[in-house]
Amino acid sequence: MGLLSWLSQIDNFLFSWVHHSAAMPALDPILLLLRNAFTWIPLYLYIFYWIFRYHRPYSIPFVLLTIAVFATGDLLSARVLKPLFDRPRPCYSEALAPVLRNIIPCGGYYSFPSSHATNHFALAAFWFISIKTLNWQKHYSLFIWAGIIGYAQIYVGKHYPFDILGGAVFGLGIGYLYSWLFLLWCKRVRVRTEFRLFND
Repeated sequence: MGLLSWLSQIDNFLFSWVHHSAAMPALDPILLLLRNAFTWIPLYLYIFYWIFRYHRPYSIPFVLLTIAVFATGDLLSARVLKPLFDRPRPCYSEALAPVLRNIIPCGGYYSFPSSHATNHFALAAFWFISIKTLNWQKHYSLFIWAGIIGYAQIYVGKHYPFDILGGAVFGLGIGYLYSWLFLLWCKRVRVRTEFRLFND
């Protein structure tokens, strides 16, 4: 048995376990709600409020790079990687039809990597590193947030577990890259501020 076949079997087993053993009708509306981007608007507003309220000199690059993080993750995962890997969603698999609960329509054909996982883990990594840089607090809950959204994608039948894992790894890389750009901006702002204070 080849490695890809072995990994596929593990993926199918984990997906089947979520839909057969871990699923409960009472959880359906909750998981559907959690995967909806509009559910998390209060979180986005709070983060933007925080950056404008307490770190105004860094607020513009923070917001612009947040938009860039999301756009990069979404574009590359949906337009480049998904067609490249050409993996169908589990909801298109005849072998998984007996366990699939069909909570929502199947949607697009491509599955790997999950754009939801890519985008939210990219945002989690960028915000985590950026916030830690500005006030030394480590908000690990951001990764729990991204993980919950990723799990919800498996629960509703949109993705395999490895789709989420692949999207998470890819998203973390994007978030780290943009956080590095943000750190460079922060250094420039601090140098300018120190220069002005020295010359006043």
